[in-house]
Amino acid sequence: MQDELKAAQKVVNLIIDFFVNYSFQVVGAILIFVVGILVARAVASFLMKFFERKEFDVTLSKFASAAAKVTILGFAIIIALGKFGITIAPFIAALAAMAFGASFAIQGPLANYGAGLVIVLTRPFVVGNTITVSGVSGIVEEVNLGTTILTDEDGVKITIPNKHIVGEILHNSEERRIVEEIVGISYDSDPEKAIRIIKEALGEFQKISTEPPARVGIQQFGDSSINIGLRYWIPTREYFGTLYQVNLAVYKQLKARDIQIPYPQRDIHIISRSYDESSTASRI
Repeated sequence: MQDELKAAQKVVNLIIDFFVNYSFQVVGAILIFVVGILVARAVASFLMKFFERKEFDVTLSKFASAAAKVTILGFAIIIALGKFGITIAPFIAALAAMAFGASFAIQGPLANYGAGLVIVLTRPFVVGNTITVSGVSGIVEEVNLGTTILTDEDGVKITIPNKHIVGEILHNSEERRIVEEIVGISYDSDPEKAIRIIKEALGEFQKISTEPPARVGIQQFGDSSINIGLRYWIPTREYFGTLYQVNLAVYKQLKARDIQIPYPQRDIHIISRSYDESSTASRI
């Protein structure tokens, strides 16, 4: 019983000695860490509001605010550890060794983060742009270090790893998307008249961009028709809805003004040959 009391007394004395010797360091480290968190949040919020007032790019604003927050927290942790006489050099060496060993297992995520940093710094596109890359197209909703998130007209969210964006052929049409259509008219119809009718039909839609203007002209001469090409820009979020309305309006206008849209046609020529069956039989 006396041994247990002695052991308990040693523990109590150890705790008392710890608080007597290190209480100020512990309190100071906690205060520094709490202040660091508050300052980091305040600085990040201030930077976001400042960038919004100056109308900076949203992607770059978020990245700069997050980087400032992480940096301040990092310094706060270093200072707090210093209160206990702990140096961070061994931790940095250990983290470097761990990172080197883990890099082989996480090459994919690291490549995505590196590509995300390139996107943030070079800004080939920003939030709100319409991009086409790696076979998909949509409006940029969010750019993270690891992924870029797009949405299409149907509200489908498309997540693309950033490594599949950097180094690929990227089409950026900002907030609009181009429509490329072909309308075939009969060779008996007047192509100049058809072009005027199509331009008039396109002019009735306010959603079609005037800068750059719509382009209409003879694109090619087909087997059964003169193919009139249409190229115009419309908002990406209303792409298919506007496309369907325009196609219907063009069809109605052409039909109402006697411009024929022909069916595919093929001319078949039958050639008959007469021959002397008896002479053929004798030769056999």
